[in-house]
Amino acid sequence: MGWTWIINLILTVFFWQFPAPAAVNYNQPIISLKAGAPAVEIAAQRSAVLSAQDNFFFFKQRADETQPIASITKLMTALVFLDNNPGWDNTYTITTADKVEGGHLNLFTGDEVKIKDLFYTSLIASDNGATLALVHSTGLSEPEFIRKMNDRAKKLRLNNTHFSDPVGLSANNISTAREVAFLGKAAWEREEIRQATRQKGYEFKTVDGRKKIIESTDYLLFDPEQNPFQVLGGKTGYTDQAGYCFVGRFRDRSGRELISAVLNSAGKNERFKETKSLVNWVFDNYNWLK
Repeated sequence: MGWTWIINLILTVFFWQFPAPAAVNYNQPIISLKAGAPAVEIAAQRSAVLSAQDNFFFFKQRADETQPIASITKLMTALVFLDNNPGWDNTYTITTADKVEGGHLNLFTGDEVKIKDLFYTSLIASDNGATLALVHSTGLSEPEFIRKMNDRAKKLRLNNTHFSDPVGLSANNISTAREVAFLGKAAWEREEIRQATRQKGYEFKTVDGRKKIIESTDYLLFDPEQNPFQVLGGKTGYTDQAGYCFVGRFRDRSGRELISAVLNSAGKNERFKETKSLVNWVFDNYNWLK
């Protein structure tokens, strides 16, 4: 009995002085900037590049300043919709309540379409009317739906993000480049959103047989250059207050993935050129191993 007590005392003192090492996460990427890496400059006012595997930021430029985010809003709308989806094969008839100003309209009053077609039209073509119809298809009122969008933002710890409409026309739909990157990360964790946002185009027919053809607003999907990365999804946005915005997810040939957010770029094409510059710079100049 006496020897057992002494041995336990010795072990207690030993482990008190030399605690066990913390557990190591061997799946955590080891990331470091290469020696002599050049700087990168872009003209967009606010931007950020986030690792898709963790919360490491490769690049930040005024990334914590809030501004309107225009149709990037639709990524949050899609997330909330997926929690309230009435069924992909259910149909919805477009009404005058779905009319909204701004952007190209692909659906008109009286068109009866499947819910899946509304979802794809919203995200691929950034169609405002289709997005509003998608919201109405859930049976929730617009204030209820918007409340859920803001609740989801809180759950994602997007403390500087706020929504006043589900479409993105309101200047009160605000976020930061850092939080837009996190929003993109959360959105592309959903297979339904990944599938929609990587489509160059989409065709479907209304219930009465009228053919609809829509095209993506993500011009990087049509880029004629042979880029050393793959576009895994993207969402555009534009209003006068937000400027030209874009958030996208990318993978290089070794399988590394990142999310780039560019806000308030000067032009429709500039946001894509600046995104390419950031993405190529990160993939070229960071050691990034597991």
